Amino acid sequence: MLRTILAITFVTIFLIVSIPIWGILFIVGLFNKHAKDVIGYKCVAWAFGVVAFISGVKYEVHGLENIPKDKAVLYIGNHQSFFDVILGYHICPAVTGFLSKKTFEKVPLLNVWMKMNYCLFLTRTDPRQDLKLIIKAQEFIKQGISMFVFPEGTRSKTGEMAEFHEASFKLSTKTGCPIVPVCFTNTRAVLEAQQPRIKRAHVIVRFLPSIDPNALEGDNKKRIGLYVHDIIEKQLIEDSKLV
Repeated sequence: MLRTILAITFVTIFLIVSIPIWGILFIVGLFNKHAKDVIGYKCVAWAFGVVAFISGVKYEVHGLENIPKDKAVLYIGNHQSFFDVILGYHICPAVTGFLSKKTFEKVPLLNVWMKMNYCLFLTRTDPRQDLKLIIKAQEFIKQGISMFVFPEGTRSKTGEMAEFHEASFKLSTKTGCPIVPVCFTNTRAVLEAQQPRIKRAHVIVRFLPSIDPNALEGDNKKRIGLYVHDIIEKQLIEDSKLV
């Protein structure tokens, strides 16, 4: 439980101590919005890196060269653990917004950082409201902000992948941005396998080659979610042999 207590303590201290940074970022944003976005994103990415370190997560990162550097992308990841978000946020090289559950919008201080960093909160119960958020995410992508989606909709309770919601891929098909599949292997062993105790674990995060949605044909284009799901699932089987 010591790792859990230390991680929670650090996050709490960070959220409180970082409040003055909001004012600094506001001022920076008046002169240079891009600089404000980058600084704000790096602050949270650094904090999540510290959380991973405190938690004893030994992680390997592969495939960063597969991320296009000149345009926004749609990251699509499998979802086993809260640590998928922590590591994804820490590792993604450019400003990236996450589609998250509505419940996180109610977390004091954290919600400010999330909104500042282009995170959107899906209700999953109000289709009309969620459609507005999807359209807003598309606008972010057109502005050069990458988005990260876990299209299973929730964390896996067994470690097995659930089906992908096809609607998640409209962020790519409507904007033409590349899809970057992201494989998280063994993150469930950090927390969910023995929750609430955090356990040291070896994790692999792999960014697969990007996919051009406009280059797909036939069934792969009609059911792009299934196509990307199968790609990630095959890689997870291979990576599971390495942990």
